[in-house]
Amino acid sequence: MWNRGKILRVWNYRIPFESVQAANAGIRTSGIMQNFSDTLGQVFRAIMANKLRSFLTMFGIAWGVGSLLVLVGLGEGFRSGQHRQLASFGNDVVMMWNGTVPALANQHTGMRPYQLTLGDEAAIRALPQVRAATGYLDRNDLYQVSAYSNTSGDVMGVEPNFAAVRFVPLVEGRFISDDDIVNRRRVVVLGSKSATLLFPGRPMVGETITINDTAFTVVGRVGPVNHGNNDSDNQKLYIPLSVMQELFAMKGDNIAQNALTSIQYQPAVKNDATAAVAAVHRVIGERHRFDPALTDAFNEWNTIQSSKMVGAIFDAMDIFLGGVGIVTLGLGAVGIINIMLVSVTERTREIGLLKAIGATKRSILAQFFWEGLLLTGISGLIGIAVSAGFMGILQATLTGKMPGFDPPRLVPWSAALALGTLLLSGVAAGLYPANKAAQLDPIEALRRE
Repeated sequence: MWNRGKILRVWNYRIPFESVQAANAGIRTSGIMQNFSDTLGQVFRAIMANKLRSFLTMFGIAWGVGSLLVLVGLGEGFRSGQHRQLASFGNDVVMMWNGTVPALANQHTGMRPYQLTLGDEAAIRALPQVRAATGYLDRNDLYQVSAYSNTSGDVMGVEPNFAAVRFVPLVEGRFISDDDIVNRRRVVVLGSKSATLLFPGRPMVGETITINDTAFTVVGRVGPVNHGNNDSDNQKLYIPLSVMQELFAMKGDNIAQNALTSIQYQPAVKNDATAAVAAVHRVIGERHRFDPALTDAFNEWNTIQSSKMVGAIFDAMDIFLGGVGIVTLGLGAVGIINIMLVSVTERTREIGLLKAIGATKRSILAQFFWEGLLLTGISGLIGIAVSAGFMGILQATLTGKMPGFDPPRLVPWSAALALGTLLLSGVAAGLYPANKAAQLDPIEALRRE
């Protein structure tokens, strides 16, 4: 029955000797049942017998997995970058500036201007819907001079809690204190760029600068605050609000001595400013004698609302990008099913021989099932590893270099989604061809050319 050319003749059909070896290797203690290690051995031999086809199939799956993870990672990078930008203004902040009251709703003719005041701030701070409120007065026409240089950054008269409501990363010295406000001390805290311009490479805390020829002692320095390409916050100087209103009050006709540029507050309920905004509108409308329902009368910006809008946009982006990745994975799974069906067709006579010498349907099913599952599993893990490495390189090289955007990063839920999809794809890719192979009649299989 055997010959030296390593060819087995069964019913006048030539069967490769390697197939017989594989069959014999799979028959153990019971004579017909394969253990798991034998099955895996046959699977790897089948994969290695068609190296190019297996490589291309695995490359398609790995590409699909990597694409899914990178696309979702890009979306999450944009999301985290935008949230980081919003956080640089402060957490849960509603900013309100001086406004104009329209004569009629939705009309911009005959508008009456009004200025926010310290009295407005006190009324807002007393609201139970507000947990913190601060006011400031801002001037951008003041000139600053040090012993080394000069500049003309914005000067802000602030209260001590400004650093708690807004994001003010103090890196040296201290911020404005209650004693500074009460005693009208002429002290100043420098923004990062103003500090560099006024004291290039030199110590500054304890030194003196002049603001419009009035001497101020430097008591602190603020670190960089980035808002994309806008670095205006880094050029600011902070002085006590009481001193600002005394020396550099707001200019113009019919403007109160205690007028403010802006009032900024945080709602009592985190991440929900609905009740706080309605209460503040009511207070401002009553104090400045206009209907609070006139939304055009309020000049404000809500970081909570902006954050939710950004979140909704990037949720939709994640769904879209994730869908594209899943479709790519699905196409890869279809490719594996096709390859496995081709493998079944090519190995029809081998399957017939295996069944003729005692292999069960279960053993045939297991061999093709594990072959499909291993093709998807190994290629999926390769795709995850390569995409994670690629995103790690981008994290190392691009972090902090693109305002408003963080480099893509591996998102756990996307990796879990990819693995889950791969598991289903592997089961589908292995089970259907395996079942088809297991159903073959051995006589018909050996007879087939």
